[in-house]
Amino acid sequence: MTATLHCFGESGNAYKAALTMELAGYDWQPQWVDFFHGASRSADFRALNEMGEAPVFIEDGLTLTQSCVIQLHVAEKTGRFLDGDRAEILRWMFWDAQKGSGQQGSLRFLMNFLPADKRPQEAIGWLSGRVQAALSVLEAHLAGRDWMVGEAPTLADLACCGYLYYPEPWGFDRKAMPAIDAWLDRIAGLPGWKHPYDLMPGNPSDRA
Repeated sequence: MTATLHCFGESGNAYKAALTMELAGYDWQPQWVDFFHGASRSADFRALNEMGEAPVFIEDGLTLTQSCVIQLHVAEKTGRFLDGDRAEILRWMFWDAQKGSGQQGSLRFLMNFLPADKRPQEAIGWLSGRVQAALSVLEAHLAGRDWMVGEAPTLADLACCGYLYYPEPWGFDRKAMPAIDAWLDRIAGLPGWKHPYDLMPGNPSDRA
């Protein structure tokens, strides 16, 4: 049965799940969530996920939420992207949820998807410092290695890259972080890789 991923292109968290499925050759299809018009807060959507968040994965009566859970489900079913120390893979996935995507997504939202006159500059300044500190940790970890864990791409790579391909400005300069830059190129070179705006429906240009 084809899995359905409720997602939208602007979501780096949804991208982590979608990219994992695409690279693993999983049978899936996207279902657009009109996040910017409140779809994730609707009663119908909350019946799928009480947290009111995308992504939501549905397959043959199974419903999963939270991108890391979906990634693990796909990896365990396909045998892909788990070649490495499991604890280390999970360590970086959990780090990303808190220090990586968990902060990058909020900062990008505040800087790009709120009206200019409603952007909280003090919050943006504070969060920018935390995001830069986390990016420095990622840059140092990747220096001298090809992948986050072991000798092959794992779920750790597909989690930690979630927000790093988006073009909207939020303080991330790829060229200023050469180890991250080269790593992102390696991920983009994997067979089947797609940019988030090509992999999932939904793009800021749709609302322009």
